[in-house]
Amino acid sequence: RRPISALSGGQRQRVLLARTLATEPDLLILDEPFAGVDAASQDAIVAVLRELRDNGVTVLLVHHNLAEVATYCDDVILLGPEGIIASGPTDETLTDSAISQLFSLPR
Repeated sequence: RRPISALSGGQRQRVLLARTLATEPDLLILDEPFAGVDAASQDAIVAVLRELRDNGVTVLLVHHNLAEVATYCDDVILLGPEGIIASGPTDETLTDSAISQLFSLPR
């Protein structure tokens, strides 16, 4: 019964996601959906996103934690200042070479 502005970061993200899901989208585009949320809220959001994926919804999200990307995502696109560095199935795309190129590290 509180206004959305009075909610914590995790509660706010969950409310915004619930509001979006009420429209029954075929495509869901999320920009940093885990920003400002605690681990429990993040786990709850990931569970919902996986259920959506399993039910045929395409979920596209921006996320900067590569360790979590490897756990959460089936496919990944690595974007650098010059554009796409690599894309494809996560286990094939998150290679040492691609990550070095992404962060301009010597190979």
